[in-house]
Amino acid sequence: MAEGIKFSDFTTGEKIHMASLVLRMGKRGMAGPTVDISDLKKKAERIEKRAERRKNKQ
Repeated sequence: MAEGIKFSDFTTGEKIHMASLVLRMGKRGMAGPTVDISDLKKKAERIEKRAERRKNKQ
């Protein structure tokens, strides 16, 4: 997770979206080590950056 950001800094929708992304990463990970999950990681990073920007605005 991004530095200085806590789970409570996410909105409810972002928390749900992050949880679904983590589940999808896990499901792909079970398929084997050669499966690419970089697209899901990028989506999670975008959500983290959005929450961090919102936190820093306050």
